Amino acid sequence: MKVLIAALAAGLVLAGCSTLPTTGPSTDDVIQSGDTAVEKRYVIVDLDERVAAVLARHNGPTFRARFGDYRPAPDIRIGIGDEVRVTIWEAAAGGLFSSPVTDRASPGSRSAVIPDQPILRDGTLSVPYAGRLNVVGRTPAEVEQMILQGLAGKAIEPQAIVTITRSLSNAVTVTGEVTGGARVALSARGDRIMDVIGTVGGVRGTVHDTFVRLTRGGSTATVPLESILADPTENVFMRPGDLLTLVREPQTFTTFGALGTNSVIAFGTVGLTLEQAIGKAGGLVDLRSDPDGVFLLRFEAPAVVRDLAPARDIDRREKLIPVIYRLSLRDPKNYFLARSFAMRDKDVIYVSNATAVELGKFLALVGAITAPISTGVSAGYLVR
Repeated sequence: MKVLIAALAAGLVLAGCSTLPTTGPSTDDVIQSGDTAVEKRYVIVDLDERVAAVLARHNGPTFRARFGDYRPAPDIRIGIGDEVRVTIWEAAAGGLFSSPVTDRASPGSRSAVIPDQPILRDGTLSVPYAGRLNVVGRTPAEVEQMILQGLAGKAIEPQAIVTITRSLSNAVTVTGEVTGGARVALSARGDRIMDVIGTVGGVRGTVHDTFVRLTRGGSTATVPLESILADPTENVFMRPGDLLTLVREPQTFTTFGALGTNSVIAFGTVGLTLEQAIGKAGGLVDLRSDPDGVFLLRFEAPAVVRDLAPARDIDRREKLIPVIYRLSLRDPKNYFLARSFAMRDKDVIYVSNATAVELGKFLALVGAITAPISTGVSAGYLVR
């Protein structure tokens, strides 16, 4: 019987690691299941100063990089669909645009207002005695000179003022999570992103859950609203025809393993770091967690992986590559790295169980199985 017990215990030793219940893979399992020469899986990198520097260089899209335009605000130019008003003055009464003198005390009017005209698809504006003028793409001041040239020799020393009363071609569209979506005409001084958002009444949602998506031509970029508020260079000038969409996207991360909470957790703030995320999850469980087995899982672009792991062969078809960042909390300096490591939406944090925990489970299981057998053997001896 003692031989039987010994054989059973030996069998449990061989199968214990694969049969014991656990919250996830061990630290060694995670490391050994990474990229291999046969099969490309995830990339594992230890979070250190070099890795932190690489990630700082790849901090996501920015308006400054995509739409960086430091020129002065664009001049307001007349476009198709705009409505234009023309006012003409003459130096003396009795001219083309003057009203007659009605009495000695009245000099008569020496000006005339031509009613608002929409600029049609042919791009022309009609001015009496000056004809139809092609005004699309020109500034009001340039059109004023065109009118004066057309009236030369016809009116008495004419002067003209051209006003855009309704501008469609010099407008941007704002929609999404704003108080009132609208088409906003750009002012002559130039308007930045936050100017336009303020014009439509501001943001409806919370700042840390709101993202600003700017579409210009065939290019689109999305950045957190907080980034624009924190960095003035991100508050770029708007250009005619831009589409600005405010999107509410609550940021969350998932935790499982030897942490206080295994759940999907909302960021709840702007600029959440790995240190803060671990704290929001209740921290590492003292009696279970492996301080060497703190892992963060996310997908990275190939350009980031090239810098993180230059030896990793990247296939052109790989658009996103799974990366696991390993953090050892046995080294005190890594707590500072965790404080500077920025979390991203849908990140996953996993903390593996300590080896001693698995050993304790194994011994408990062995005791539970062998106890009835040992009891039976003892009873047999007593019977004899």
